[in-house]
Amino acid sequence: MAKGSILRFDWAIKRLLRNKADYAVLEGFLSVLLNVDIKILSINESESNKSSADDKFNRVDILVEDSRGELLIIEMQNNYEVDYYLRMLYGVSKAVTEHIRKGDRYSRIRKVYHINIIYFGLGNGTDYVYHGTTEFRGIHSNEVLQLTKEQKEFFVREKVSDLFPEYYVLCVENFNSVAKDSLDEWMYYLKNSDIPEDFTAHGLKEARDRLRYDNLSEEEKRAYDHHIDQRVYEQSSLDNAYYKGEVTGLEKGEAIGLEKGEAIGIEKGKIEERKRVVINSHHAGIPAEAISAITGLTLEEVNEVLE
Repeated sequence: MAKGSILRFDWAIKRLLRNKADYAVLEGFLSVLLNVDIKILSINESESNKSSADDKFNRVDILVEDSRGELLIIEMQNNYEVDYYLRMLYGVSKAVTEHIRKGDRYSRIRKVYHINIIYFGLGNGTDYVYHGTTEFRGIHSNEVLQLTKEQKEFFVREKVSDLFPEYYVLCVENFNSVAKDSLDEWMYYLKNSDIPEDFTAHGLKEARDRLRYDNLSEEEKRAYDHHIDQRVYEQSSLDNAYYKGEVTGLEKGEAIGLEKGEAIGIEKGKIEERKRVVINSHHAGIPAEAISAITGLTLEEVNEVLE
């Protein structure tokens, strides 16, 4: 590990950033992403977040409660999951239902943000930050359904979408490592595990000071090195599995292609032979009706050949 290296954010969240003294790092990231000043009250362990470095997929999944009483799920996923969209839906649904007691009024439902930092291609898109909200749009007028004045006062919200969960998807691999604003500076860190000295985004100074490899104890260094080795091993295993599947697929495809090709060739040969019989029989003066009986073709098919 190079001297002065900055730790990966997923490992830092798992092992270092749970103490209140270090909340400033995560608060900075969330404030930049949501464009609002975030103050963390607590960081809760999710049952799906395993602290062991041997966790197969090295997933990070934490639940943050902020000073506004809102919930923020932060999930980091390194490896591809075909059903990841539905995992996002499940995570939000679970947070909503677990933070309201039976018999409570619906007005006590918490606002939830689901923030996904992913290192794989989630869908067909080229941007590196996506934001999803819920709105209701008129089928005929295309107008967006709005809150009434009374509802705004009751909920202390301005838009219908403010009541529903919001999703953020940060596609780290799509980022080109050119930082043009504060969010880009955070994306640069997430992709490169490095924070240049001239970066000034909220929380990055604290991250640069706190998350240096050289600051770790010997035990923490061993745990972090193992984490990185595990990531390399997992990626290598996935690459090998992909390559093996690709080769196997090609081999099977070639075999199926040959088999289908032979069948198609035989069928085409039969068709050509019947055409030759039709043409030769016609040249010999045999009526079309008789040719139909000889070849098994319909009269229409015989006439098509002779046209």
